[in-house]
Amino acid sequence: MASGSGNEETNRGSMWELDRNLDQPMDEEAGKLKNMYKEKKFSAMLVTRLAFQSLGVVFGDLGTSPLYVYYNTFPRGINDPEDVIGALSLIIYSLTLIPLLKYVFIVLRANDNGQGGTFALYSLLCRHAKVNTIPNQHRTDEQLTTYSRHTFDEKSLAAKVKRWLESHPFKKNALLILVLVGTCMAIGDGILTPVISADSFWCSRFLSASGGIKVNNPKMSNDVVVLVAVAILVCLFSMQHYGTDKVGWLFAPVVLVWFLSIGVIGILNIWKFDSSVLKAFNPVYICRYFRRGKQNSWVSLGGILLSITGTEALFADLCHFPVLAVQIAFTTVVFPCLLLAYTGQAAYLVHHTDHVNDAFFRSIPDGIYWPMFIVATAAAIVASQATISATFSIIKQALALGCFPRVKIVHTSKKFLGQIYIPDINWILMILCIAVTAGFKNQSQIGNAYGTAVVIVMVVTTFLMIPIMLLVWRSHWFLVCIFTALSLLVEFPYLTAVLFKIDQGGWVPLVIAATFLVIMYVWHYGTVKRYEFEMHSKVSMAWILGLGPSLGLVRVPGIGFVYTELASGVPHIFSHFITHLPAIHSVVVFVCVKYLPVYTVPMEERFLMRRIGPKNFHMFRCVARYGYKDLHKKDDDFEKMLFDSLYLFVRLESMMEVYSDSEDYNVPAQRIENSSDLTTRENGNENTLSSIMDLSYASSSDLIQPAQSQGSSLVRSSGHASGMTSDELEFMNRCKEAGVVHILGNTIVRARRESTIIKKITVDYIYAFLRKICRENSVIFNVPHESLLNVGQIFYI
Repeated sequence: MASGSGNEETNRGSMWELDRNLDQPMDEEAGKLKNMYKEKKFSAMLVTRLAFQSLGVVFGDLGTSPLYVYYNTFPRGINDPEDVIGALSLIIYSLTLIPLLKYVFIVLRANDNGQGGTFALYSLLCRHAKVNTIPNQHRTDEQLTTYSRHTFDEKSLAAKVKRWLESHPFKKNALLILVLVGTCMAIGDGILTPVISADSFWCSRFLSASGGIKVNNPKMSNDVVVLVAVAILVCLFSMQHYGTDKVGWLFAPVVLVWFLSIGVIGILNIWKFDSSVLKAFNPVYICRYFRRGKQNSWVSLGGILLSITGTEALFADLCHFPVLAVQIAFTTVVFPCLLLAYTGQAAYLVHHTDHVNDAFFRSIPDGIYWPMFIVATAAAIVASQATISATFSIIKQALALGCFPRVKIVHTSKKFLGQIYIPDINWILMILCIAVTAGFKNQSQIGNAYGTAVVIVMVVTTFLMIPIMLLVWRSHWFLVCIFTALSLLVEFPYLTAVLFKIDQGGWVPLVIAATFLVIMYVWHYGTVKRYEFEMHSKVSMAWILGLGPSLGLVRVPGIGFVYTELASGVPHIFSHFITHLPAIHSVVVFVCVKYLPVYTVPMEERFLMRRIGPKNFHMFRCVARYGYKDLHKKDDDFEKMLFDSLYLFVRLESMMEVYSDSEDYNVPAQRIENSSDLTTRENGNENTLSSIMDLSYASSSDLIQPAQSQGSSLVRSSGHASGMTSDELEFMNRCKEAGVVHILGNTIVRARRESTIIKKITVDYIYAFLRKICRENSVIFNVPHESLLNVGQIFYI
């Protein structure tokens, strides 16, 4: 008796400990779990290896800028050798202030669990303030291990900024447009980088590295140069389907050789031609440069700007490497080698002012010219690969956050989740690159276009960093002001300089960005309106309960998965379906697939399950949550994962009912977690999934907490619970054998008759066209065609 009592006390104690852990999500254990996804500890050897590999992926774009900077700075020639010193001084301090101080040591810290780019910054803001324009988030989302946010003192500056951002929809839309502008300019960068690379080889990085051939073949026509550049572009984009992992395995050695080579050549040129150029480290020569050239010197900033292009891609490509590895690579290799390269070219140009058009190749010693030409060509291809890969990542993030039409995304590596290939975007980029190359035929014009795209991305990043520093980092307002002032002090002059060159090629990225901005915003607008329609027209739970267990219809054997935008409530498509058809399946599961502003949702936390109405209704809801880095892989069996989640939910729900009637064990009906003994066995396969439960049927809009933990006493009672649920599981298995149907809504959006012309064009033509050409959800989730049923409906906005 005493022994039994002791065991009882022990069990009570263990369950109390479980309840304590469950009810305190910010306690030590939960904190450790969250930190598993935030902190990655690397050995010194591993960090060194990753720093080496980052050279090939992250720094190719920035590292090949010496090919074309001086030509774009002095397109009409050098009037005074002192101008070279002034330009070099500007390059030195631009590299120091923007890539080194701003990005490497500050902006890189604003990553979202290792993810970079404007959408990563936006996702951070969406978690710390309610600025997401699609209001489909729920309190349960905040309990994800990858979901991190801070709480604020109501009187703090951060809390005031948060309330200001949330106060009006206009501010949320303005923030979204700012993010989209930066994203679209980054895509324009991805288009222009291969072009300027291709032209450089045969005349700028491809038009620069390509120009190296013209140095030794001055009679070669521009048409031949362009044809060679186009051929390089076609080959480059044709290789993309192999993936970054296969195409880029030798990139790091190539870029390392490149950096070391330009550094050594720079030292030789300084020693051979004029070591006095080192006086450019004195910023007084910047003042003299502007005083001497006045407006011409100011306009030349558009060329100087090219020395820091690739910095924005450095942040976007961050997902491949830890911040420390990128910082080590930049400070030990990239930064010093670039300074030496630019200084060496300046030493050469001081005595050869007429060679500014091809200063890089003419400054190479004759004995190593052709080997260096080959290295330069390879390095420029690497630079192009980096921005193309970054463009794929940007499009994926935009798609996940509802800002881009659905397109096919292919995994190119089993080891690295972030390495993807988007065929449609790849060929669009190739066509645009070829069009720009053939249309300009001029390195200077392409350089002007390239600089415009880069500086706008930098300015957008600066503005996005302001709320990040206030809300996420909770920095003092004075530090935020210093960062903003120093950044804009450098970037604003560059922005004004490129505006002078809008008619000289600078309009190209603006047109490209405007086109993608229209596509993204129109798609997002349509997505928001469709969600609002679903919310306002959802069916009341009282109406469902009034129909009774049969729902007023014939319940035929089978399982119906009804896909909806809603994470709560019964969608309008369901009432539309049962109004026009006299039958419905015996088991109905409403499936909502939604994306959250997190980089990934762990598989064990992905599916949230609940029951709708009493048990004899056999109606459920499943919310499948994804982060912007998560992909629907071709080998994923989405239907099987839904069944596994459903079966496990039924088992755990029954166990919760057992304990809800027990005086000894008071397990909260919010959260439980499967153990190794709680598995679902179906056709010989064993799967364990977390589920979400709610035994309260009063409101269909109340989602419940995800299953997360379970005591040993639950495991010992699994046999009893299994007996209670066997009938329902057998019923579901019979329904599954009878047939499974996936019901997808094909909602057509139309503008009202009284709408303005702009709205009619936007909704009836642009959005309708994008819906027509985008990828279907059934294809994304690998739904068998024979199991698919589309239900059409039209609504007017």
